[in-house]
Amino acid sequence: MTEETDRSPLGEESSVVFFKNASKARKHEVDYFQRLMDSLPVAIYTTDAAGLVTYYNDAAAALWGARPKLGETKFCGSWKLYRSDGTPISHAECPMAISLRENRSVRDIEVIIERPDGSRVRCLPFPTPLRDASGELRGAINLIVDVSDRYRAELYAQQLACIVESSHDAIVSKDLDGVIKSWNRGAEVLFGYKSDEAIGRSVTILIPWDRLDEETTILDRVRAGVRVETYETVRRRKDGTRVDVSLTVSPVRDMDGRIVGASKIARDISHRKQAEEQQRLIVGEMRHRIKNSLATVQAIASQTLRSTSAEERKAFIGRLHALSRAHDLLNVEVWDGTALSEIVAMALQAFEDTHRQRFIVDGPRDLRLEANKAVLLVMTLHELATNAVKYGALSNHDGTVEISWSVVPDSQSSARFKMCWQERGGPPVRTPERQGFGSQLLVRAFQGGDALRRMEFNPEGFVCELEMTGARV
Repeated sequence: MTEETDRSPLGEESSVVFFKNASKARKHEVDYFQRLMDSLPVAIYTTDAAGLVTYYNDAAAALWGARPKLGETKFCGSWKLYRSDGTPISHAECPMAISLRENRSVRDIEVIIERPDGSRVRCLPFPTPLRDASGELRGAINLIVDVSDRYRAELYAQQLACIVESSHDAIVSKDLDGVIKSWNRGAEVLFGYKSDEAIGRSVTILIPWDRLDEETTILDRVRAGVRVETYETVRRRKDGTRVDVSLTVSPVRDMDGRIVGASKIARDISHRKQAEEQQRLIVGEMRHRIKNSLATVQAIASQTLRSTSAEERKAFIGRLHALSRAHDLLNVEVWDGTALSEIVAMALQAFEDTHRQRFIVDGPRDLRLEANKAVLLVMTLHELATNAVKYGALSNHDGTVEISWSVVPDSQSSARFKMCWQERGGPPVRTPERQGFGSQLLVRAFQGGDALRRMEFNPEGFVCELEMTGARV
């Protein structure tokens, strides 16, 4: 046998081994085989028995990031090589060198190729010896598969599995029939079942009998590809006790995008529920005591103010009622804040029977006000409405009161809002000679972070503009 050179499609000298006296048909077969390897998208190269590279295709050059010199480069065209753990490998110890030295195929050795530009590719090489008819080693062929994407996918899957297993939340997967397929440590702690006790069983082992319809609804939504957003419910432990949980359910899809099951995340909220119940009892007791105190104050005031006019007694009692209504807003669910629209409605409740149609209220309904500011605002609006009935727009049959509010634009705090009380259509307004209780309340209460921006006794109607903190959307 002899070796002749032929120009490869890569534009380099590539050696093709064939019999010197081979027929033209045989040469045609060799050319066809080389063109076939040139066209493959997978990296392929060959060496002679000494390990010198005799051929490589475009895919191999792309993988290496370089084009080695045929007949000079030994064992492979990689710039640098590393084992899968990152330790360096000399070219003399690469899989191709082992295959030639030991005259055997080498499999299942993963390597990392570093290109001249510093980028790295994780690969699986498949070096295989080439022998002639007598069995003598003539060289080797190597097919290199880029497994970088597979490695990244496996790494991501391992990371995800670690996150799931270490999560304190119960994370469970099930198929479309509701059969449990996976069960993490958090699920063991929350529900009391070990993984081998739960996997393969129906998820209904966790659902109280009076809530089994939830599972039917969940599976219907999962089959439709709809995520079940977090909601609060009750589940059952292995010992039969119930536990309050927040539950989120998401569809699980296979590689083709078909829905094959669902993942559930359950979080134990029993401690929070117990705290809320305790808070509810405390707030209820506090409200009860506040009302009793206000009732006592009202009884004492009625006895003490017997010598005052009926109008003054009525005004005082009205203020006590307004304060009581303000505390009615602050139940356990909204102790941390109340919708501004509800505060306005509560403040005007005492005037609705006779003046309901004469209040024009406008403002964002999703704006909420913290508890301590809610009481102040109810008292303020009650005083403004009382004065409007006695002297202002509500003292005749035609006047109206416009109440509007909005977030203060371009303020340093997004928690600031302003409210405007505008009276129209009432009798001509004059500046009072002395400050009444309502005016004194406004001046004294709106200090610090809150402000009385404007209080004008215009002839066409009284105007009061407030600016307050403590709001949120």
